[in-house]
Amino acid sequence: MSDLIRRDPRREWIIRNRLHPQHQDMLAELGGGAQTSEWMGPHGVMRKNPHAVGFTGPNGIRRIDRSGAQQAAQAPGRSAETKDARQRITIDTPDFMVAVVPDMVGGRLSAHDRDLLGLARQLADADPSQPGAVLAVVFGEHKETAFDEAGIDRLLHVEGERFSGYLPELKVATLQGVEREIAPRYWLLPDSNLGGGELGRRLAARLGERPAAQVWQVETASDSPTGWRCTARGAAGRDDITRALPRVVLALAECADPVSETRHACDPVTLAQGLPDILGRIEDLGEVAVDPASVALAEAEFILSAGNGVKEWDSYHHAAEVLGATKGASRVAVDDGYMPRDRQVGATGTWVSARVYVAVGISGAIQHLQGIQSCDKVVAINLDEGCDMVKRADLAVIGDASAVLAALVKRVEQYRFEQQENRDAA
Repeated sequence: MSDLIRRDPRREWIIRNRLHPQHQDMLAELGGGAQTSEWMGPHGVMRKNPHAVGFTGPNGIRRIDRSGAQQAAQAPGRSAETKDARQRITIDTPDFMVAVVPDMVGGRLSAHDRDLLGLARQLADADPSQPGAVLAVVFGEHKETAFDEAGIDRLLHVEGERFSGYLPELKVATLQGVEREIAPRYWLLPDSNLGGGELGRRLAARLGERPAAQVWQVETASDSPTGWRCTARGAAGRDDITRALPRVVLALAECADPVSETRHACDPVTLAQGLPDILGRIEDLGEVAVDPASVALAEAEFILSAGNGVKEWDSYHHAAEVLGATKGASRVAVDDGYMPRDRQVGATGTWVSARVYVAVGISGAIQHLQGIQSCDKVVAINLDEGCDMVKRADLAVIGDASAVLAALVKRVEQYRFEQQENRDAA
C-alpha cells in the first residue's frame, strides 16, 4: 500500500469553517468536540483552532468568541443541575480586595463588565497562599441576578434615587469612602464612554494615583515592583505601552476571559460611615430625547437591521419608528437601493456594538457576522431556521418578517397604551 498521506480538502475546510452545519460533527471526530484546540495536519504540522476558548493569536492577543457558537454547542447538555454543580467558592478572610466598578448599562452586567471581573479574578487568585476577594461597587437600581456567576465575592450596592443619573462627584466621594474603609489593592473600571472612563480618571485624581488607561492585557512580571505589568493602547491605538500595574486600571473590553466555571459568595457589604452627603456642582437635568435616525450605527445601542427577506419596506420603517430603533441594513439591501450606504452593517460597512441587534430577513453572510460580533444580544427574524444568522442569534423567531414585525408593533403599542392608562388613573 502506498505511504502517501491522503487528504480530504472538504473535511479540512469544514473544520476551519465554524459556521458550516457539519462543523461540530467534524470537530467531534477529532476527539475533542467543540473545545478541540489543535490537531495533527496531513503533513505532520500541528493545526490550531483560532476559535477555541483561550486561543492566543500571533500578536499575543487572547481571542474571546463572541459569536455564541460555543455557547450554543454546549446548550443542549446544560441543565439547572449542571449550573448548580459549578464549584462554589467562598473567601471568608481575604488578604486583600480588588474593587471593580462596572458600568451596569441598563441595570445589567455588560460583556465589558464581565471581562473586567474576569481580570479582577485573575489578580485576586494569582497567589493561593494569599487569597484575594473581588468587590463590586454598584450604583443605583439594577436588574442583575447573576452576580455570583460573574466572579464577585463581595457586593456593595449603593442604593438611592440620588445615585441615578449623571452624578460623578457623588459617586467619586462614595468610592473614596470605600478607599478609607476597605483600602482595595487595585481599582478596576471599564475604559468606556458610558461613565467608567470618566469615573476612573476622577477617582485616580482624588487618590493621587497615575492610572493606566486603555489596558488590554495584564500579566505577571517578576521584574515589576507590583508583580504585574499591563499593556495599554497608546498613540491613538498605533502603539502599545507596557508599564508596572498601578492601583487604578481602566481596561478595555476583552482584557481577560470572563468567569464561567465557578460561582462565588457575593456577600453584601455596607459602609460603616454611611454614604457621603455632599452637594455636587453638577446638576443632572435628565435625558434628552434623541432621534434614532440621527444616531450613527457605530454608537447605536438598539439596531433594527433589514435584509433581502424584507418585502414590505413601509412596515419595516414603521416598526423602527415605533420601537425607537436605529435603522441598519445588509449589503444586499443597500445594493438594491432600499437603504443608504451609511446604514450598511458588516465588515464592508460599519462594525456595530449594539446592546440589542435585531436582524430581519438577513441570512448572515460572513462579512455581516463579523460586523456584529461585538453586539451583546442578537435577535434573528427569518424564515430559514438553518441560516447562519439564526445559528448566531441569542433568540430566533422563525416566520415571515412582515407578520412578525406587525405583531411586535401591535404588542408595543398596546403596552404603551396600558401604561398611559395606568398613569392617568394614578
